[in-house]
Amino acid sequence: MAFLIDTQELKPGLIIFRRADVNHHNWYCRIRVPKSDRYKTVSLKTADIDAARDRAYDQDADVRFRIKHEVPIFNRPFSQAAKDYADLQKERVEAGEISRKRWELVDSTVRVNLNRYVGTTQINLLGQDKWKSYPLWRQRTWREERERRIADWDKAVQEGNTRLTQGRKDPHNLPEHVSDATIRTEMSIFRSIMAYAADKKYVPETHIFKGKLPLNKERRDEFRPEEYRKLHTFARGWVKKARTAVSKWYRTVVYNFILIMCNTGMRPPEAKNLRWRDVSSVRADRQGREFIILHVRGKDKSRDLVAAKHVADYFERVRAISKATGPDDFVFTTIKGDPAQELYSGVIENVLTESGLLMSSSGKRRGTYCFRHTFATFRLMEGVDVYSLAQQMGTSVQMIEDHYGHITPIKNAAIILQGLPGWEPVAAAPPVPAETGRIDADAAKDRAARSKPKGGRYSKPSPTRRN
Repeated sequence: MAFLIDTQELKPGLIIFRRADVNHHNWYCRIRVPKSDRYKTVSLKTADIDAARDRAYDQDADVRFRIKHEVPIFNRPFSQAAKDYADLQKERVEAGEISRKRWELVDSTVRVNLNRYVGTTQINLLGQDKWKSYPLWRQRTWREERERRIADWDKAVQEGNTRLTQGRKDPHNLPEHVSDATIRTEMSIFRSIMAYAADKKYVPETHIFKGKLPLNKERRDEFRPEEYRKLHTFARGWVKKARTAVSKWYRTVVYNFILIMCNTGMRPPEAKNLRWRDVSSVRADRQGREFIILHVRGKDKSRDLVAAKHVADYFERVRAISKATGPDDFVFTTIKGDPAQELYSGVIENVLTESGLLMSSSGKRRGTYCFRHTFATFRLMEGVDVYSLAQQMGTSVQMIEDHYGHITPIKNAAIILQGLPGWEPVAAAPPVPAETGRIDADAAKDRAARSKPKGGRYSKPSPTRRN
């Protein structure tokens, strides 16, 4: 290196030198890490050659001690490891492995919160105490931030300073506490960074935060059945009211995109990666019921999922107006035929806003993932077992139970409420005659005819019916 001067080799793998690019004459040493092509450079903080040699040997011994006892060799602040991790997530975005929204969440969590909390702390000094103390710190700093914003707002209002209030949200309406779900997400990123640091040998494996996150999980913000019917009904008229050809194209695609997502449970990244070759032709099971298979990719994995036959019609509506319909072309594209990077987030926000469904009953803003949660909720309400649903959705049974446990009381209402007024035992259906072994076919047809809505169509659309 050009800036190294007065270099002296004390032993193989250990040199001392001065730097030409600084104003002082202090010595440095560079130590080669045994069995590695990496080097550690240390400032010896002395201009005396004899003292520099002694300190260099001490640093060399320290490196060997750390290797022997599996102690990290390189000291670095948490902020540097966190930046490296965030940069890695950005590369994964460019490779199509995760969504840009996920990277933005990681990046903002690191910059806004984690770096404030432990950014300047050497990462090898972070232990379980810092991990467990994060929720308390997060709530305290949020309260302080909220109070500061309110004070600034009140002062601006009192002084008539509209520059600080016009077009901005009143901080009095901000929540008093950070939600458990938000803190869980931030702590999961915190833990992922520590796991990344351990993989890079910045810290030993024991420094990875273990155990469950110490907060309750928040339920998903799906559409309730009546909300889904409202969205479906509104969206059909919304498509017809488009004022331009471009607007009608996007509204048509988004309408069918919503139907596809609510009827399959795909993740948005999986939908973004979907190509026409991944959509199979209609097949039939042993009972003659027709369905299609989708081969989806996302979250570093791929899998097959099934969908009812009518979902093929939604795909055909998209194909009919798309400029990219080859086997290798993406299903969801822009009007020009380019891949839809954001999956129509702006148009979806528009239809949810105009239909009055943008905000959930819990006060959270809905996004593209709410369609996946709607699928899971409706399937559970219909009695699908959690194992089969977990396979369809490419997740774990534990995740289904954690996030959709609120469905169990609804699904099992008859059992939970048995014995209460209005929930007396219902008389059992008459047994199948032993001599025939089946229910009379004509009687079955009559019952089916009486239960079928007029006009031959279901008046209440849901993700389980053709719309």
